[in-house]
Amino acid sequence: MGSVACEILNGRWFMVFACLLVMATSGAFYTFSIYSPELKSSLGYDQTSLNLLGFAKDLGANFGIITGLIYEVTTPWFVLSLGAAVNFVGYFMIWLAVQGKIPKPALWQMCLLVGLGANSISFANTGALVTCVKNFPESRGVVLGLLKGYIGLSGAIITQIYHALHGDDAKSLILVLSWLPTATTIVFLKTIRIIKVVRQPNELQVFYKLLYIALGFAGGLMIILIAQKLIRFTQLEYSGSAAIVTCLLILPIVVIIREEMSLYKARNNLQTETPKLQIVTEANPHAAPLPIDRAEIEMETCPPADAKKHTGCFEDVFKPPERGEDYTILQGLCNVDMLIIFIGTACGIGGTVTAIDNLGQIGSSLGYAKQSISIFVSLVSIWSFIGRVIAGFGSEVLLQRYKFPRPLMITLTLILACAGHLLIAFNVPNGLYVASVIIGFCSGAQWPLIHAVISELFGLKYYSTLYNFGTIASPVGSYVLNVRTVGYLYDKEGRKQIAAAGLVRKADTGLNCAGGQCYRLSFIIIGAAAIFGALMWTVLVMRTRKFYSSDIYRKFREEGESDGLSEMVKNQSEPRVSRS
Repeated sequence: MGSVACEILNGRWFMVFACLLVMATSGAFYTFSIYSPELKSSLGYDQTSLNLLGFAKDLGANFGIITGLIYEVTTPWFVLSLGAAVNFVGYFMIWLAVQGKIPKPALWQMCLLVGLGANSISFANTGALVTCVKNFPESRGVVLGLLKGYIGLSGAIITQIYHALHGDDAKSLILVLSWLPTATTIVFLKTIRIIKVVRQPNELQVFYKLLYIALGFAGGLMIILIAQKLIRFTQLEYSGSAAIVTCLLILPIVVIIREEMSLYKARNNLQTETPKLQIVTEANPHAAPLPIDRAEIEMETCPPADAKKHTGCFEDVFKPPERGEDYTILQGLCNVDMLIIFIGTACGIGGTVTAIDNLGQIGSSLGYAKQSISIFVSLVSIWSFIGRVIAGFGSEVLLQRYKFPRPLMITLTLILACAGHLLIAFNVPNGLYVASVIIGFCSGAQWPLIHAVISELFGLKYYSTLYNFGTIASPVGSYVLNVRTVGYLYDKEGRKQIAAAGLVRKADTGLNCAGGQCYRLSFIIIGAAAIFGALMWTVLVMRTRKFYSSDIYRKFREEGESDGLSEMVKNQSEPRVSRS
C-alpha cells in the first residue's frame, strides 16, 4: 500500500494537482482593488500615488525574466521556494505598514514592497505552469487554460477564506495574502518537477474531466457570490461558504488518484511483459534473453554532441530557425514576431489590468455600494477563470481540428474588451457589473493564448525566459494607461471638483473624485488602445498563417509515440494478444 501511495504522490498527474493548488492560491495580484482603498486611507495617498502602487504591483507580477533565468539553471522546487519567501516578506511588511506597526514608509518604499509581494506570482507561474507545459507539450493550450484559469479564480478563493477568518476587515486580507500562498507552495515543493514526456491516448480526456470539475467549482462560487449580494452573511455563514470552496478546490484529487492507479497497474504490466532481445547464434541457439537497452541504441544512432558545429551566442541572433523550433533567448527577443506580441500585449492586457486595478475607485466614483465592490472583484475573478479555460481548451480544439490560429482569437478578444471599457466610460446604469464580466473574461482569455503562442513560435527549450519576457508588456501598458492616463485624469478632475466647491484639500488625506466624468476620457483612450492592440495581433495572424496551417505538434507526437510506456498505455484499452 505504501508503494502505491508513493507512486501516486510522485506521479505526473499528481504533479498537475499540486500545480492547480499552487496557482489557485497565488492570485494576490487580483485582490488589489479590495485592499487598495485601505492603502489610500491609511497612508494618505492621492489617486496618482495609488495608481503608481498599482503599476508597481503589475511590474512586480510580470517582471519574471530573472525568475526565468533562475529556472534555466536550477530546479522548479528552488524557484517555488524563492517565490514563497518573496510572497511572505512583501505582504507581511505591507500589513505591518497599514496597521501602523512600523513607521509610515515613503511612497517608493511602498512601491518596492507591493512589487516584491506581487513578484511571487512570477515564481508560481514559472515554477508550476512552465513545468506543467513541458510535461504535457501536446496539450499546452489545455494546460495553460486550466492552470491560468485557477490563478484567475484565486482572487475569489482568497476572498472567501479571508471573509471566513476576518469578516469585512480589508486590512486583514493583506495578512492572509502573506501566509496562504506561502504555505501552499511549501507543501508541494518537491512534487512539482520535470517528468519524462509520455504521451497518453486519454490525456485530453483526463484534462476535460478536470475542466468539468473546475467549471462546477466556478459555478458554485458564482452561487455563493449571488447569495452574498442578496443576503448579508454572518461570520458563521462566511465560514460555511469557505468550507464549501475548500472542498470544491480539492475535488480534482478523485480524478488524479484514479488516473495514477491506472498508470501504476500499467507500469506493473510493462515490467512483466517487456519484449526481450535474444542473441541467437549457431553455436548457442538457446541464448538467454537480454533486455533491450534504449539508451544504448540511441547512443549508436545519435551523433555525439561534439560533432555539432558550435557558433557563438551572438553569431546567429538574426539567423533564427524555422518557427516552432527551439529559439535561443537572444533570437527570441530580437524577433519581429516577439515585438508584435509585446506591443499587442501592452495594449490589450495593459488596458484590462488598469480596469481591474481601479474597480474599487470606479465603483466609489459611480456611486456603487461598498459591498458591490467586493462583488465586482469576485466577478472579475470568476469570469477571468472562464475566459482562461475557454481560451485554453477552445483554442486547442479549434487549432487541431480547423487550424484556427491562436493570434486571431486574441484579436477577437480585444475587440470584445473594448466594449467593456466603453461601458465604464459612458457610465451605463448597472453597467459596471456587465463590464466586470466582460473585462474579467477578456483579461483571462488573453493570458493562455499569449503564452501558448510564444511556446509555439519559439519552442520550449528556453520557454521559461521567453514566457516571462512576454509578460513584461503588461506593466509597460499598465504604466502608460494606469499611471499616466487614468491616475492623471482622475486627480485632475478631483482637484477641479474641490476648487469648484471652494474647499482646500489637506496634505495627508486622499484625493477623491465623484461622478461619471472621473473615468470617461480615460476609458475611451483605453478602448482605443485595445483596438490598436487587435490590429497588431492581426498583423501576426498574417505573418504566421502558413505556420498554423501545418502540423505544429508533429515532433512531440513522434517523440511520445516512440516511448515504450506510451505504447503500453495505449495497449491497455486494446484486446490482449498472447505472445509466442
